[in-house]
Amino acid sequence: MAFPMGHQTAYDRATTIFSPEGDLYQVKYAFEAVKKGWTSLGVKSDTAVVLAAEKRRIMPLIDLDSIEKIYKIDDAIGVVFAGMGGDGRILIDYARVVAVRHRLLYGEPPTVELLAKAVADIKQAYTQHGGVRPFGVSLIFGGVNPDGATRIYRTDPGGQYFGFKAVAIGAGEAEVNEYFEKMYRDNMTLDELIEMVITVLYKFMLRSEERKEKLLENLHYMMEIGYITSEDKKFTKMTIEDIKKYVDRIRPDLEKEG
Repeated sequence: MAFPMGHQTAYDRATTIFSPEGDLYQVKYAFEAVKKGWTSLGVKSDTAVVLAAEKRRIMPLIDLDSIEKIYKIDDAIGVVFAGMGGDGRILIDYARVVAVRHRLLYGEPPTVELLAKAVADIKQAYTQHGGVRPFGVSLIFGGVNPDGATRIYRTDPGGQYFGFKAVAIGAGEAEVNEYFEKMYRDNMTLDELIEMVITVLYKFMLRSEERKEKLLENLHYMMEIGYITSEDKKFTKMTIEDIKKYVDRIRPDLEKEG
């Protein structure tokens, strides 16, 4: 079937209209917004989960301490996002409400999948109603379930959610995911997971930073890391000093990169 010139552009004017190819253009555009976001990632082993994100100095006078990409949702669950920060903040607040409601109703902590599914359901609803737009953000939920199992789920703008062992979202997702496919092991320790995420974020940042020495000196300021183990079930965000200790430990290896 042939369409008049300019006819196809109408399909991106409303969230609820499918194109002849079966696409929702507004949802595709939301995925593009995620790809422009800062690189964020999550990895897990049998005993630990680590979430991490890069932090860029988008303006010369911005205070990097004021930028937050990783949030605690429940005692044993954290989240990191890439895409539109405002959209991410609203969905994170909603996930916290779901977590509190679940504790009040059932007297037990929620599972990681329950929160990921709740947020994915909201995202999906915003793809089929007129007058709204899809959320231009992807979130990675990571944590430990009440039974001690470590879990990571990524939610996409279209409302899908999938479980992963290691996954990245944002500007560097293709390169980071390729790195994970080569380096990931199920039995990695917490220290090994943290060292791996620092290394992979550094490798990606190095592509846009001309001065390698300056990047290494400030690396601990330019990323955010949170973790949880199946033993203590307490999600913890690392301090700048904690991250620096890991950077200093693996600095000889980082200096070989690039």
